[in-house]
Amino acid sequence: QLQLVESGGGLVQPGGSLRLSCTVSGLTRNYYAIGWFRQAPGKEREGVLCISRSGRTTRYADSVKGRFTISRENTSNTVYLQINSLKPEDTAVYYCAADSRTDDVCVLNRLTYDYWGQGTQVTVSS
Repeated sequence: QLQLVESGGGLVQPGGSLRLSCTVSGLTRNYYAIGWFRQAPGKEREGVLCISRSGRTTRYADSVKGRFTISRENTSNTVYLQINSLKPEDTAVYYCAADSRTDDVCVLNRLTYDYWGQGTQVTVSS
């Protein structure tokens, strides 16, 4: 079993920055692709970024390119989501998830992810 815990959410003004963390624990925790997803009220959960097992491959949704960055630190079993130039439309619950695929790629399809964290709220408002 794998456990994921997100942290770092909060209230931030437009144009501000946040760094979200996803700490992974459990068996073979270094061998999963990790994705970040978000869900705004009344909307479906959407994939925003992901990173492969090794960290060599990343994938971004068009809506966040240039503003969001994903990285992973396998020694601490943590994946980070750096969010810059925040906009009100970025307001959502942000989730991290693990995909147990064996190839070194990642995808932004939530159906491929096996384990999910509980989410952390990000609110962008003045």
